[in-house]
Amino acid sequence: METKNIMIVGVGGQGSLLASKLLGQLLISRGYDVKVSEVHGMSQRGGSVVTYVRYGDRVSSPVIDKGEADFIVSFEELEAARWLEYLRPGGQIVTSTQQIDPMPVITGAAVYPEGLIEKMRAAGARVDALDCLSLAREAGSAKAVNIVLMGRLSHYFDLPEEAWMAALEAVVPAKFLALNKKAFALGKNA
Repeated sequence: METKNIMIVGVGGQGSLLASKLLGQLLISRGYDVKVSEVHGMSQRGGSVVTYVRYGDRVSSPVIDKGEADFIVSFEELEAARWLEYLRPGGQIVTSTQQIDPMPVITGAAVYPEGLIEKMRAAGARVDALDCLSLAREAGSAKAVNIVLMGRLSHYFDLPEEAWMAALEAVVPAKFLALNKKAFALGKNA
């Protein structure tokens, strides 16, 4: 199998690292060679965070170059737009419609761009946009946006739901498992 590339992008503190652990666990359990690379930047201060997940028969490098991502999974709209040039032609964006103001917007030096979903579609991207924050709250915690996104991403994989659940059980602490399984189901079925 040729190598597939997934970028998980967001803002520090949103749970992108747990999402990448979940994907890594899932794909390793299915027999793939998997490489995960995390770029933190100013993640602890709400800055941009990107994680690369690459899988296939044999993966030699953990890095994804521009135009190579099969999927971009984004925790908020501006981050999806920021990394758009990494999406390959025919690739898929799965994004939460949440908007988190970056520092230039907070300080008044800039305005949050409007119509980003439409602009990405106009640029030729396939965009699956979902109000993941509302679904996470419905599951029981606003912090479950990451698992709602993983549930939505599962639509694009030919893997049984049991494999996703086993991966969740392997990476999520037992006391949060029921909430995360609900968040996954809400994302998957939205």
